[in-house]
Formats: sequence, C-alpha cells, structure tokens
Amino acid sequence: MSEPEVKIRIKDLNIYYRNIHALKNLSLDIRENEILSIIGPANSGKTSFLRSLNRLNDLEHNMRMTGTVLLDDKNVYRDLKPEDLRKRVGMIFALPIPLPMSISDNIAYGPKLAGGYDKAGLERIVMESLKAAFLWDEVKDRLQTSALKLSGGQQQRLCIARTLAMRPDVILFDEPCSGLDPISTAKVEESMAELRRNHTLVLVTNNTKQAARASDRTAFFLMGELIECGPTVQVFTNPTHHRTGD
Repeated sequence: MSEPEVKIRIKDLNIYYRNIHALKNLSLDIRENEILSIIGPANSGKTSFLRSLNRLNDLEHNMRMTGTVLLDDKNVYRDLKPEDLRKRVGMIFALPIPLPMSISDNIAYGPKLAGGYDKAGLERIVMESLKAAFLWDEVKDRLQTSALKLSGGQQQRLCIARTLAMRPDVILFDEPCSGLDPISTAKVEESMAELRRNHTLVLVTNNTKQAARASDRTAFFLMGELIECGPTVQVFTNPTHHRTGD
C-alpha cells in the first residue's frame, strides 16, 4: 500500500517571540486526508506551530521565524498571500465566535465577500456546509434566527461550517472542545471523522483521550521540540521515546 501524499511539509521550523525560542528545529510531514493530533504540556509550542501553518503568527509583533512551511510544495511564506493561504487553511478556535447575524448569513458571509455566487449558489453552500458540520438537521427550520441563540456546541459546529464554506484544503483545530460538554464534544469529533474524507485536519488538544479517539497520527511536543510522531495507537501504547512514555 502506497504512502499517502504529503499535504504540508515543515522543515527546520524555528519560532521566536523576542528572546523566547518557542519552536526548535521542527520538521514534520502532514499527510493528505489524515487527522494529526498535536499533544503536549502547556508552553510546548503547540499553538505556535498551528498558527504558523496559516500565518496567523504574522500578527504577533515580536515574532520571528526561520525554516520552511510548504503547502502542496508551495512555500506559504513566499509563494502565497496570507488572505489566499487562509482560504485554503481554515482554523477553528477554542472559543466559538459566531457573527452577530443569522445562522444562514454566518455561513454565506465568506463566500459573499469572495464573490461569484448567486442566491441559489449561496443557499447551496449554506446547506452543504451545515450538513458537513453535522448541524443541518438541528437548524434547518431556523436558518434566519440569530446564531447567538445556538448552544455552545452548536456554535462551534457553526464555526466549522463557516470555515467549510470557503472550501479549504486543510482545517486547523485549536482545542475546539475545551469548553464543550461530552455530548457536544462527541458531535464535533463525529464531524471531524467525516471531514477527513475530503480534508486534512490538524488537531491541537490538551485532552489525550480525544487525541486517542479522533486522530490517525499523534505528535508529542515538549518545550518547543517535537519528541516523536507516529500512529496514534503506537504513540499511546508503545512510544519510541522515553520522554513520551514519561
């Protein structure tokens, strides 16, 4: 069986915030249509790594980086504009932030700005995105009501649907279930399992049980270093490095 294609290739990545060396010579391949979990204690560089993949780190005034991040063999810091990159590499944050408008308008907002869609096209995107985020059945009869009236778990799935509306190749999840109850968490994980059919997913989580449940491979970060990366079952049951086991 052939190896999956590499979607994102990171080579010798270093990230600094003033005098803090947050990521140290990190090299990692992220494969197409996989869920890769990133685990590790606080201040191990997980979120800095995630934000480097769609250049959100650029917004940090004192950030400096060296190394290479390639998306489909294109250098994301040299060959792609940030706005074009973020259409292809969407991000779901720990705290869901629905826009203060209707459920339907939340989903259609990005495609409207991008242009090229008529009313029927936007309606189709809204339906397809909500279905992919496992939210359609719960909201299809109230698409014109405020998104702010949704529960926390529904708001998080709405944010996933809003990201999907832009047709990204890669979706980054930064502790997406940290504030959710177990039922809502299960629904988010269910949507992630379905999304991997057509997308590459990178999940930063402090919940090791979630990483074990949801991901194909797991990478363990410690103090800015990648200690090891491998199949999730192996990393959790028979790690190759003693620091992972510890």
